[in-house]
Amino acid sequence: MTYQHTLASPATIYGVGLHAGARVHLRLSRAPANTGIVFRRIDLEGFTIEARAKNVARVSYATSLMKKGVLISTTEHLLSALAASGVDNVFIDIDSLEVPIIDGSALPFWRLIQQAGLKQQRARRTYVKVLRPVEVVEVNRRVSVFPADRLRITCRIEFSHALIGEQSMDFVPANGGYEAEVAPARTFGFLEEVERLRNSGLIRGGTLENAVVLTREGVMNPEGLRFPDEFCRHKVLDLIGDLALLGHPLIGHVVAERAGHAMHYALVSRLLREKNSWTLVECPQVETRPSSRPSEAFAAVTGVH
Repeated sequence: MTYQHTLASPATIYGVGLHAGARVHLRLSRAPANTGIVFRRIDLEGFTIEARAKNVARVSYATSLMKKGVLISTTEHLLSALAASGVDNVFIDIDSLEVPIIDGSALPFWRLIQQAGLKQQRARRTYVKVLRPVEVVEVNRRVSVFPADRLRITCRIEFSHALIGEQSMDFVPANGGYEAEVAPARTFGFLEEVERLRNSGLIRGGTLENAVVLTREGVMNPEGLRFPDEFCRHKVLDLIGDLALLGHPLIGHVVAERAGHAMHYALVSRLLREKNSWTLVECPQVETRPSSRPSEAFAAVTGVH
């Protein structure tokens, strides 16, 4: 059996919000068992917003939470690092409406959590174990979850850009590798979208230091890409963060094809509604297998090669 974990010590990070562009102070601290992941707006007298699907507000360019009109935006990278680190319970004190973007990846948050360390708690961890398939389809995009003996993520993306094209990744978080293979992958966007997004009041804090910006021929970032398939890896990073909105770790095989935040959230919502498709279990450790290989699993499940 596995037990719940919180942080062993507090940890603090500073940065700028990607969309609002405001300076942000964020502090992670220990929380009691069965608390979950809870944001506290310290600029609003500690108003609390739980990182649960019921509080999701916007899911277009970022996953945002809202409760009684109070917003926390761009949560997915931090949630991804917390989930991958095995943090069940944590208070996240923040003095603005947006989680800092830092370098556009989850790696700074992962390192912050490792620095703080984990503390085992007495309460047992419970998992959402998938019993039957659940699927969300929108034209040529889909995201599904199937029964499995652990969390497995198979992701495929397709963009009409020379540096992206079709990319796929198969990743099993329990096998390790998140720090090296997923966490460093940065958020990305296209140069032709920048002006439109800024006119909409978004990406005011965006720079080449916190996002990969694609031109028609390549990328604007002087250092280039961290991985040839950094774009697909970042989609896996986002998906891990969005799945944290279930409120429990997931045991199932998630297959995402051309999906994004909105579809991730739709899958989480449908899974929670279809209560006969899953059960809560206390899960023993399972044997690990190799991960992050290009996707035989994706082809087997979806028929796409």
